[in-house]
Amino acid sequence: MLMQADVGKPNSAHVIVLGNEKGGSGKSTTAMHVAVALLQAGQRVATIDLDSRQRSFTHYIENRRDWSKRARVGLDVPQHYCVARGAGLRLDEIEAEEFSAFAQAVGEVENTHDFVVIDTPGSDSYLMRLAHSMADTLITPLNDSFLDFDVLGTVDPTTFDVIGVSHYAEMVREARRQRRLVDGGLIDWVVLRNRLSALGSRNKRLVGEGVDQLGRQLGFRAADGFSERVIYREFFPRGLTALDELNEDTLGQRPNLSHVTARDEVQTLIEALKLPVDARGRRRAAARAEWIATADKPLETHGILAD
Repeated sequence: MLMQADVGKPNSAHVIVLGNEKGGSGKSTTAMHVAVALLQAGQRVATIDLDSRQRSFTHYIENRRDWSKRARVGLDVPQHYCVARGAGLRLDEIEAEEFSAFAQAVGEVENTHDFVVIDTPGSDSYLMRLAHSMADTLITPLNDSFLDFDVLGTVDPTTFDVIGVSHYAEMVREARRQRRLVDGGLIDWVVLRNRLSALGSRNKRLVGEGVDQLGRQLGFRAADGFSERVIYREFFPRGLTALDELNEDTLGQRPNLSHVTARDEVQTLIEALKLPVDARGRRRAAARAEWIATADKPLETHGILAD
């Protein structure tokens, strides 16, 4: 507990944590889209990958940086860190090593960035719990099925009423309690329903009712996430997102209706998160967009020459 208190809470940066104890829920994809959305809004964004075994978030960002150079297209890239797992022989040595690396990454960006986006492993670990206790916004992506709903709670097989709370949900509850003790802060918990079917179904309705019921019990908000679209998987090798300017230079092909629809659902998601994007950032983004729009135009000199 001492380590949790000592890591501190960034004085200015808003910490967004992606957490879920199940793999394949879309944490890294969501983290990347949130980071890019904030960069495009003129925010100063740092990202931290705590899953040093899979490194999905790190690979996504590396792919983005590499593709930007290779295709000679301008892509916003956050300042990124990947925290390695501890290599000590004893548990306390491992946790101390991981804590030190994580604290160093946070310390380098806490006063210079507006947001820190943290992707966590799909399993319970010391670093995962530490990140959860620091969150201002916690996003838990959840595939829209009862198999994945199990990460939050259990349901009665006859009535489908929620009858229990999961290990992960209890961990989040404890992290929120610890956060209040450390600095009085509140964690805004958002459960993201991914892979939503476009068509209504009994499963979709029942899972939705279960999420709503558990949300009232645990105090989280539910939001619609990403539908099952192949393009999200196609974005990864080039580090792209649905929010980038998608054309033949970036995609290698002309964008289609599926790309447009994906962009709309990501923008809807970002709005649902209600992140504290400041006005200064928006002005920076507007100025940058204006500069890019006029960069290739010749300088107007008639007014100067007239003088």
